Amino acid sequence: MSELLTDIEAIRAQFPILKREVNGKPLIYLDNGATSQKPQSVIDAISHYYEYENSNIHRGVHTLSQDATAAYEDVRKKVQKFINAKYDHEVIFTSGTTGGINLVASSFGENLVRKGDEILITAMEHHSNIVPWQMLCERKGAILKVIPISKEGEIDIEEFKKLIGPKTELISLVHVSNSLGTINPIKEMIDIAHAQNIPVMIDGAQAIHHIPVDVQELDCDFYVFSAHKMYGPTGVGILYGKEELLNDMAPWQGGGDMIKNVTFEKTTYNELPHKFEAGTPNIAGGIGLGAAIDFINSIGYDFIGEHEAELSRFAVSQLRDIKGLRFIGTAKERAGLVSFVLDGIHPYDTGVILDKLGIAVRTGHHCTQPVMNFFEVPGTVRASFAVYNTKQEVIRLVEGIERVKRMF
Repeated sequence: MSELLTDIEAIRAQFPILKREVNGKPLIYLDNGATSQKPQSVIDAISHYYEYENSNIHRGVHTLSQDATAAYEDVRKKVQKFINAKYDHEVIFTSGTTGGINLVASSFGENLVRKGDEILITAMEHHSNIVPWQMLCERKGAILKVIPISKEGEIDIEEFKKLIGPKTELISLVHVSNSLGTINPIKEMIDIAHAQNIPVMIDGAQAIHHIPVDVQELDCDFYVFSAHKMYGPTGVGILYGKEELLNDMAPWQGGGDMIKNVTFEKTTYNELPHKFEAGTPNIAGGIGLGAAIDFINSIGYDFIGEHEAELSRFAVSQLRDIKGLRFIGTAKERAGLVSFVLDGIHPYDTGVILDKLGIAVRTGHHCTQPVMNFFEVPGTVRASFAVYNTKQEVIRLVEGIERVKRMF
């Protein structure tokens, strides 16, 4: 697609699943924070690989293997351009955001962190950006410190500065909160950390489909994200890391493709990026990620950002008049989602009734139990938007919530 695609109905037409009904109602899919739907181009790219190119990569000299290798490595270059990495070998394929964070925690953190050292995260992290660091701290006798947030769901920058000390070895930050929608000032925080030579990793799982990411401009040391939240397939993601840091890190998994030479006495390791890609990867998923990047580029971040922001503003304006509805997360800078609770109604019950109306939302703690504890709620109802959602769907959501209230 050479011209930008900015007609919502034309965009929606690319997603086969949006044509289906759920419980006899047209599907309204507002659970994009969990995973987004896939356009036909992504589905076709995956099918094409299995139909015409299916073969292992980096191994065979036959045509199928060469074709599959070329298609997979082309995506690495596409990702490099997409996030403006300096080199394509700074782009590591992973199983997803969680896989990328665990890789950094295990390989980078294991060598860096010593007993008594400190790692900083924020109070709004997803479990995947909490638990790997807790595990590392337990192994090394290090200390995990938490940057507090305000009642609006914003990071307290002054407290962040106070928490940084001589023992701080690493900071890991979420770019966009999956349960609050907060867009964190990561560039400012990276600059503060780097002034004291502290490396920073960014969890971009909820940002990459909303916001253009330029890793060189951010100057982050690591950036991780998943394909399935950006219209791509599940089971594949990306770890970006600065070349000098990746070169100093040991492999975290052993096996095929990550070796240069193996004897029973000693193994030498492959160069970047293959040093971190042991075993047969999710080849079809990687190729699907390339198609997802093409899809996003065909629309453009300007349109995506403007459309999702308009949906969020519209949703807030419509929902705020519902008596007994309280928003969780009201930061000034927010991505395309609303998270809320209804007085006297459990989020699970709300989600079940909305599903009967064909409306898919996420309910529960969203894998951010500390956030829920902070706001003293068991969970929230979250409606998260993608580029294919419409104001009419928001109106249906509001009508659905009014119906939920009438039933209790």
